[in-house]
Amino acid sequence: MRLTNILYKKVKAKRIMVVVESMVSGHKFNTVRERLGDKVETIRFDPYIQKEAVYRELKKIRSVK
Repeated sequence: MRLTNILYKKVKAKRIMVVVESMVSGHKFNTVRERLGDKVETIRFDPYIQKEAVYRELKKIRSVK
């Protein structure tokens, strides 16, 4: 192991995986977004109510390289 390997900083991932939850029924799924981007809010089909619903980001799960 060389000294230069020790001096390198750990690189952060550019993307993160987050949990997105339906505001209507509570249905959840995972999606990926940019680390520096805004929180995810989207309209998608909700299988519980068989209609489109608003989904909002709930929490971060992990980093994705």
